[in-house]
Amino acid sequence: MTPKERARHIAETMLSREGTGPAWGLEIEDIDEGYARIAMTLRADMLNGHGIAHGGMLFSLADTAFAYACNSRNVPTVAQSATIVFLDPGKKGERVVAEAKDLNPLRVKLFKYTIGLLGSIGWDSNPTLCAQMGWQRGQKWL
Repeated sequence: MTPKERARHIAETMLSREGTGPAWGLEIEDIDEGYARIAMTLRADMLNGHGIAHGGMLFSLADTAFAYACNSRNVPTVAQSATIVFLDPGKKGERVVAEAKDLNPLRVKLFKYTIGLLGSIGWDSNPTLCAQMGWQRGQKWL
């Protein structure tokens, strides 16, 4: 099994064990060792009282991309800390993509990831960065 195949198997297994991912219609667009790109389409039940994407939904999407990327090497891990900056509101019907990348693949004690969330309404729209996140994880917490 190649590293990419292993990463896909791990992400698909994690997705099948979650309640949130299937309920939200999460899709794994691309996956590799230390990398994940997932997406979901914002529905009415994912919006806040202002009619824009609930911040928790965007955070959860990015957190899931992080989880798939950081567990892709088959070392069970969870987040140690995370921060988010919201840059643009997501809207109903918008497809939001979260992309997580390992910024330190040398595998020292702490790993740093960056996650960008891109959103666009319809296939002809130009994606815009709607949030940016950073994570650190500790190895072998589980």
